[in-house]
Amino acid sequence: MRSENFREAFPQICRFTNFHGALITMPHKVAVVDWLGEASAAVRLAGACNAVRRSGDGKLIGDMFDGEGFVRGVARTGRNIAGQRVLIVGAGGVGSAIAAACAKAGAAEIALTDTRAGAAERLANRLRLNYPGLKLSLGSNDPSDFDVAVNATPLGTYPGDPLPMDPSRLSPSALVGEVVLKPAMTGFLAAAKARGVACVTGLDMLFEQIPAYLEFFGFPPATAAEVRETAEIKS
Repeated sequence: MRSENFREAFPQICRFTNFHGALITMPHKVAVVDWLGEASAAVRLAGACNAVRRSGDGKLIGDMFDGEGFVRGVARTGRNIAGQRVLIVGAGGVGSAIAAACAKAGAAEIALTDTRAGAAERLANRLRLNYPGLKLSLGSNDPSDFDVAVNATPLGTYPGDPLPMDPSRLSPSALVGEVVLKPAMTGFLAAAKARGVACVTGLDMLFEQIPAYLEFFGFPPATAAEVRETAEIKS
């Protein structure tokens, strides 16, 4: 659905008596924020939302779990974001959510870059307001000397896409994050793995988000491992 059509249709859908909520995908994660009656801290900081539920009085409540999924994925590798230097390429909805979650988790430094003029600066300003002690830098996609490097752009979705950063500049001890779901193994991930770099894939992020989704919507709980065991991934 095109963004302009979504803006017209979504508020109408929310009036349905059987509407409980929705998961929001790109490119609508930013547009839906305007319709929320209540937004989580993650939504306010990221400027994007990927889960909406309707309260008993009809209020739309929104939250953002992309960043939490990434941080949980990092934890599953046995690492911790706290004290780490993090590079995030892409300052859109998902990149903003990852930045917000990394700041909340205690990252020592976050570097932001985006091809759209002003996007990284606007995100940095929101981070400064909420995390005044956080070290921030802008402009470079050079991953050297960073502990964590994240591709938060669509690059890698299509054959021939340029790489979001130079994998030869990754430290062997670094950890790479990828948000692209299909293909599961992007060119960037393949290059990082060839260097022996640990990776959190887009699917890893997705599976780590699902338990949080279930809790948000009031459904019975499940662990990420249980979800993986029952999931069927189609290419």
